[in-house]
Amino acid sequence: MVKKHKNVLQKIAIVLVLLLLVACASKSKNARIVEDFNQNWNFKLGDHPTAIESNFNTADWRTLQLPHDWSIEGAFNKDNPTKQAQAFLPAGIGWYRKTFTLPEDWKSKTVSIEFDGVFKNSEVFINGHLLGIRPNGYISFTYELSQYLHFGKENIIAVKVDNDAQPNSRWYTGSGIYRNVRLVASEKLHVAQWGTYVTTPEVSEEKATVKLEVTVKNGNAAAKEFKLVNTILDANNVEVATMSSLEKIAANSEKISVHNLVVTDPKLWDTENPNLYKIVTTIYENSKAADNYETPLGFRFFNFDAEKGFSLNGKPTKILGVCLHHDNGALGAVENIHAVKRKLKIMKEMGANAIRMAHNPHSLEMMQLCDEMGFIVQDEAFDVWKKKKVTNDYHKDWDAWHKKDLEDFIKRDRNHPSVMMWSIGNEIREQFDSTGIAITRELAQIVKSLDKTRPVTSALTENVIEKNFIYQSGALDLLGFNYKHEDYKEFPVRFKGQKIIASESVSALETRGHYDFPADGIKMWPPKHGAPFDGNKDWTVSAFDNVASYWGTTHEANWKTIKKQDFMAGTFIWTGFDYLGEPDPYPYPARSSYFGIVDLAGFPKDVYYMYQSEWTTKPVLHLFPHWNWQKDQEVDVWAYYNNADEVELFLNGKSLGKKAKQNDDLHISWRVKFEPGTLKAISRKDGKVVLEKEIHTAGEASKIDLNADKTSIKNDTYDLVYVTVSIIDKDGNLSPNANDLINFEVTGGGKLLGVDNGYQANLDSFKASSYKVYNGKCIAIIQSNGKKENIKLKALTGNGILDSIIEIEVK
Repeated sequence: MVKKHKNVLQKIAIVLVLLLLVACASKSKNARIVEDFNQNWNFKLGDHPTAIESNFNTADWRTLQLPHDWSIEGAFNKDNPTKQAQAFLPAGIGWYRKTFTLPEDWKSKTVSIEFDGVFKNSEVFINGHLLGIRPNGYISFTYELSQYLHFGKENIIAVKVDNDAQPNSRWYTGSGIYRNVRLVASEKLHVAQWGTYVTTPEVSEEKATVKLEVTVKNGNAAAKEFKLVNTILDANNVEVATMSSLEKIAANSEKISVHNLVVTDPKLWDTENPNLYKIVTTIYENSKAADNYETPLGFRFFNFDAEKGFSLNGKPTKILGVCLHHDNGALGAVENIHAVKRKLKIMKEMGANAIRMAHNPHSLEMMQLCDEMGFIVQDEAFDVWKKKKVTNDYHKDWDAWHKKDLEDFIKRDRNHPSVMMWSIGNEIREQFDSTGIAITRELAQIVKSLDKTRPVTSALTENVIEKNFIYQSGALDLLGFNYKHEDYKEFPVRFKGQKIIASESVSALETRGHYDFPADGIKMWPPKHGAPFDGNKDWTVSAFDNVASYWGTTHEANWKTIKKQDFMAGTFIWTGFDYLGEPDPYPYPARSSYFGIVDLAGFPKDVYYMYQSEWTTKPVLHLFPHWNWQKDQEVDVWAYYNNADEVELFLNGKSLGKKAKQNDDLHISWRVKFEPGTLKAISRKDGKVVLEKEIHTAGEASKIDLNADKTSIKNDTYDLVYVTVSIIDKDGNLSPNANDLINFEVTGGGKLLGVDNGYQANLDSFKASSYKVYNGKCIAIIQSNGKKENIKLKALTGNGILDSIIEIEVK
């Protein structure tokens, strides 16, 4: 009987403990308050130092929502001091100001403001007090506001952004508070900023060990005792491991506590199945939740090998990467998670499994999406060290800020499972003199003091050992080389025992939908003898893969080399998307790059399908160019394909012959004399049809076709829908030479945020309500305006082409 009562009491005790944990969990739900702080800012260009004062009048200032980039709103002008590298858009100085009130019961809390990125030279003031400055425009930073706040009364925050000293970059930066801002309130006892560090010392399909370091900050004037609980949850929020400990911390101090947990049968993270977990850290004081904090977690193990290249979870894996700049096309530098997700989705569908963050820290949203979507990340800190590349770049801030910037960069990103390489620099000038030795060693030491789980690399241009002092430092774990693909075969001998990746490659030039004939041979820019580039007067270049910069090569030549070299861990193509600025080799009016596999509007160029045919297993058959030419004109017809033995081409039902790739060919081609009608390709394997593709001669433009990338959006003022606008004939064929002006009208729960057609020399504003299609297409970007009513987009030309309307549901 005693034993029976004892069992009952044990069961009651267990139930009470569970109830207590549930109660604590419910209390901990809102222990840390994180508020969107993007709404209702006032903004004005120019220098307004008195804007920090409480009685300052903002009647003539704009009211706007962050993130915001004022440069993208300006006019392209060849006299702008940003010049060609930054797309000829204006920069200057601007001020932001926001009035807000906090509840009285926040008086006992620690209140901070988090900026994900401000470009650049930010100065932040709260109620007239300077909180700090941050020159680097790509670094995330936080200020504690508590001691300067008025609770229950009005507060004024003001931010000066100074992007006036130009030129200061080799690509478009944008200007302003261009990433998200949050207000965070926690108890005085809380997890410090970026205060967790998770590693997985042992990972297998049977078991994974987790080591979590938690930095707890006590802002109280008295020592504290607390309970620290760390719980690992899977993607369905099911608990898979937990650990707790009783801790003590001195007054006004920080303490690092370490928990070691074990997860059985973990689902591994890889590029095809990016399984994610999270760790919820909760601090309890007197049985009440004082703070909670989430840390991303992914179980994976990887290895770089000098002979075998890269492996992920024990599986040989070629890194199929692209370099991306931080801009989002027509949005400029404005960071929007929906724009980033679209960009990454397009890359994923091409077959890319990796992103190099060129050449600076990217946004928090980009890192989160790479985790979620399965991209291997090369995370990059700097484009310059002490030696400048342009007059007013980061070299001016190097001595004072590089250590702090690098530390913050590592701390913010080191818990992301997608990150597998830290790059400390891109094409750094110090590789050519002995100062590069000491700086490389210093930077590598800083990285390893914060994270020893990933290799340190740098993107090098010099592959002659005697001339490369960054290499001579001996501090790099992984050698990254840019371009010079023809030298790769010698690297195992030249760099014996070293692990190597092509950190940047190709730099080929293409314009979406534009074709020059004949497409024989490779054009290089500039010619070695210094003659000017012989491109077209309208600043276009053929979409055939036959034009490359002198430092690079064609897409096909690079990939043929990479795929043969097992020791090469992989490649990062320059670039996945066209980007604003750096329109080499073209002068004004060209204002964005030609290097992308996808144009600035997000439309794939033809070479996209070469990668898709090589980097994916899904059946591909892509036939180009269009079929609207002059009668009897000789046209080169190309096809990219896979999963087939051969392709047969037909013109108006007549076979032009079967062709198959020979040796290491990546495409096949026919020289065809044009006649109107239908060009048809059929791919076959073992005599059976795999795919068919037809291209028709388009007739007279008849109507506008509108195609949205999703059917509904949220009424949250952030969500985006991208609407592809095409000029088509009566049978639905794209008019490949159309350049009609489209007028847009948006009503309901959305606003027209941006327009683009992908043409690199278009000087029309991305913010216009009328825009020309280029080669038959343009994009209209619509953003939720907060009204819960369906959006209607009307597109019309006024020149006889039928108008079109599309409706998007707002939820």
